[in-house]
Amino acid sequence: MGSLTDIGVAAGINIVSALGFLLAFAVLRIQPINDRVYFPKWYLKGTRSSPRHLGSVFSKFVNADLSTYIRFLNWMPAALQMPEPELIEHAGLDSAVYVRIYLLGLKIFVPIAVLAFILLVPINWTSGTLENEKSLSYDQIDKLSISNLGKGSKRFWAHIVMAYVFTFWTFYVLYREYKVVTTMRLRFLANQNRRPDQFTVVVRNVPPDPDETVSEHVEHFFAVNHRDHYLSHQSVYNANILAGLVEKKKGLQNWLVYYENQHAKNPAKKPTMKTGLWGLWGKRVDAIEYYTTAIEELCKQEDEERQKVITDPNAIMPAAFVSFKSRWGAAVCAQTQQTSNPTLWLTEWAPEPRDVFWPNLAIPFVELSVRRLIMAVSLFFLTFFFMIPIAIVQSLANLDDIERMLPFLKPIIERNSLKSIVQGFLPGIALKIFLILLPTILMTMSKIEGHTSLSGLDRRTASKYYLFLFVNVFLGSVITGTAFQQLNNFIHQSANKIPEIVGESIPMKATFFITYVMVDGWAGVAAEVLRLKALVMFHIKNAFLVRTERDREQAMDPGSLDFGTTEPRIQLYFLLGLVYAVVTPILLPFIIVFFSLAYLVFRHQVLACL
Repeated sequence: MGSLTDIGVAAGINIVSALGFLLAFAVLRIQPINDRVYFPKWYLKGTRSSPRHLGSVFSKFVNADLSTYIRFLNWMPAALQMPEPELIEHAGLDSAVYVRIYLLGLKIFVPIAVLAFILLVPINWTSGTLENEKSLSYDQIDKLSISNLGKGSKRFWAHIVMAYVFTFWTFYVLYREYKVVTTMRLRFLANQNRRPDQFTVVVRNVPPDPDETVSEHVEHFFAVNHRDHYLSHQSVYNANILAGLVEKKKGLQNWLVYYENQHAKNPAKKPTMKTGLWGLWGKRVDAIEYYTTAIEELCKQEDEERQKVITDPNAIMPAAFVSFKSRWGAAVCAQTQQTSNPTLWLTEWAPEPRDVFWPNLAIPFVELSVRRLIMAVSLFFLTFFFMIPIAIVQSLANLDDIERMLPFLKPIIERNSLKSIVQGFLPGIALKIFLILLPTILMTMSKIEGHTSLSGLDRRTASKYYLFLFVNVFLGSVITGTAFQQLNNFIHQSANKIPEIVGESIPMKATFFITYVMVDGWAGVAAEVLRLKALVMFHIKNAFLVRTERDREQAMDPGSLDFGTTEPRIQLYFLLGLVYAVVTPILLPFIIVFFSLAYLVFRHQVLACL
């Protein structure tokens, strides 16, 4: 529970943090040395060249044009000006629809907030239940919630009516949005060229046949069962060694280009190198001849390994990509069971080549089932045991109750007037820190489950992450926070009174969610635009690893929308807004600020980076 002062302190800290991130980004993005960090998509498309090729040595690193600093916030209107059709052409349909989700949040919650503040907030504020109820702990901000209404009050009818109004408005906006997105998708598909993955399915768990190889068995099976639509197939090979040789050759070719560039700059001097580890010791040789010879030897090894993979029956995995003459034929195959045994000849739509997660293509059905069972149990225990740090965070959000139960801590808690900062800011940031490693853990669990595409891994990670946020962040914060906050009442009241106490106390947890939204949704979203990780990694690579223009291109990190973590966060904010719209409307303005800021930030990110 937090007071208006605590919320004000938290708002001040997060507003200053968000403005600091936005101002830092506005200045850093116009520096020539950072150009590849903040406009990687334009470089990959070939529509932007580095400004470091122009001007003096100083201007290659620092923008010396003072007029650009006056217009340093021009990225904001630029991010909003591109029409949606151009945005789809530039970034794709998925990115455009993703950005529309934030706009959907504004369409839903802005009218709801207006109605709630006109009708519900005055009704709540003018009721005097909490002032007369001595057994409950409350603060001034709680008087704005439904908790301030007395039992059996006729004012509840206003909340019931508004609950229906908010629900029907949400359904209406969702209906309109689905209609728009469906039209966008149909138009997008109609304008797309045909792609091989639209006619292809991936088949797994191909059973062994003593008389045929895997490739022959696949061809025979589909030629018989899909004779009118089957076109061709491609078996999956275990070519890990060959892939390693290809990557090694790329590295050698990069070094060769580097030394050839050095020689071109100074033709009178041939570049040399030592053959020992990292070039620190060993025999000194001509670098160009050394890498030319090494690449030639590696090409021979590649050819030998390629022939070995093709001719070795054990290298063929029990999986294949099967192409059909029509999309209809591929759709029928992808969505039907191929044999009476549901564990064999498993078919599904094939992901496009860049989206395939190759390590999971050959996992047997039984092993796949065992893996998913183990991961389901692991997710349950991970979610359950994460309640412990949630309870710790909630203890920080209830310092008043800590003081009452542990009076000897009062001088420490009240020291240096830090109470408002601790209670208004620390719970949200502490929970954010606890969640940092969670997406990586959940992605690893999704990979172990055996999904065959990177987009599928993102979807499974997103579903796990949202379930985790719902159980721990939402339910966990409400339950553990309320139990701690009203612990004395739980102990001394009869059991049939406990649900009433919880019902009256749950709306008070809005103050915790307000601080969480400000930390994660204000400062956190503003930090997204700064791309601090990509900025640091680019300059480290540029300083120590970049030798050629190819290295510099690889040092750029276009990034992604990180669907596995950002989409569950949106769902959580929709959940909080809809749950607390009637219960505690004071939460709505904070969520509206999140959707507004996120719409601006991610629209820019989609245009320039992601």
